[in-house]
Amino acid sequence: MCIHIHDAQDHPPICIYITHNPESSKFSTKLKLNSRENQGAMATEVANKKVVLKRYIERGETPTESIMELVTAEAITLKVPEASPPAVLVKNLYLSCDPYGRFIMSRPEDGINITSAPPNSPVRGNGVAKVVDSTHPDFKAGDYLWGITFWEEYSLITPTEFNFKINHTDVPLSYYTGLLGMAGLTAYVGFHEISSPKKGELVFVSAASGAVGQLVGQFAKLMGCYVVGSAGSDEKVDLLKNKLGFDNAFNYKKESDLGAALKRYFPEGIDIYFDNVGGAMLDAVLCNMRLGGRVTVCGMISQYNLKGLEGVHNLFYIIGKCVRVQGFTVGQYLHLYRDFEEKVVNYVKEGKITYLEDVAEGLEAAPAAFVGLFEGKNIGKKLVVVAREE
Repeated sequence: MCIHIHDAQDHPPICIYITHNPESSKFSTKLKLNSRENQGAMATEVANKKVVLKRYIERGETPTESIMELVTAEAITLKVPEASPPAVLVKNLYLSCDPYGRFIMSRPEDGINITSAPPNSPVRGNGVAKVVDSTHPDFKAGDYLWGITFWEEYSLITPTEFNFKINHTDVPLSYYTGLLGMAGLTAYVGFHEISSPKKGELVFVSAASGAVGQLVGQFAKLMGCYVVGSAGSDEKVDLLKNKLGFDNAFNYKKESDLGAALKRYFPEGIDIYFDNVGGAMLDAVLCNMRLGGRVTVCGMISQYNLKGLEGVHNLFYIIGKCVRVQGFTVGQYLHLYRDFEEKVVNYVKEGKITYLEDVAEGLEAAPAAFVGLFEGKNIGKKLVVVAREE
């Protein structure tokens, strides 16, 4: 027998089933929530802190904390609304700070394949989250995921190809903001797919202590290459040589002639240059490439905050030296993610990868953490801890 219970607010009824056991002459009851509406009626509401973009970053402007604001928004119900398309309601745990976020916070611009976030909306980026509720077939409550989310405590997300269920919870979940997330896949694709490396080749990595650079160097060493990195402080250079396994490294800020510095470290020239900075370093590298060399262009952080982009003067050398220069975005290679994930998780468990994280605590620390990327303050992958739940 089923007894329907209605409340005074016209929520859908809750059904209590009563069954009788003739042998024991006992009755038993079981509560059944007939629909997601019933569950939604009982769902928790919580305040939701978020970092909001106050205005666009203008061309030629260096990002500052003042363009963002921490606010406490109206309460959010921890259920996916019934009328929404398949979606997930998540609790954000770790947020990734990435230089490309500058373009998310800028006006839409031709030639930049990144969707801007409008002012007065939460900052968008990559992160790691726990699913609280789901109407999406690929995710269920309790799952962990990484990918596109927002800088807030709770987010309602319509998953895309940029959201992945986390299959390995036996490694730190924070690794999915970098090593096992976008930065790691970028490094892996950029080196193995774009650079076409061979054992014994000579590899140079700029911004080598950053989220991507530190991994490119280690992937190259695992393949048996000779690897040199550049960084912006003596502390970072020491880490490259003594912790991350680079064969050598130098502080580019102490070099008055970048071309001469590269000749010192690569007297026979460079086979592969993994470019994260562009500008003067790219110019100097082109003069020092070997015949048939490859330049993989991942980023150009030296140019991001300039009003007018700097020119590259040594393009002539790519002709005689038959150098291939190729840019890429990781979104073109998402189909490789699961293979990459399995391979790199094994590297981690076997102790073959050293991974540096630079951690900021609390959502309120996110604006300063992001701005610090453009001041060279981070060592390794910069991330923000919103909540620890592993």
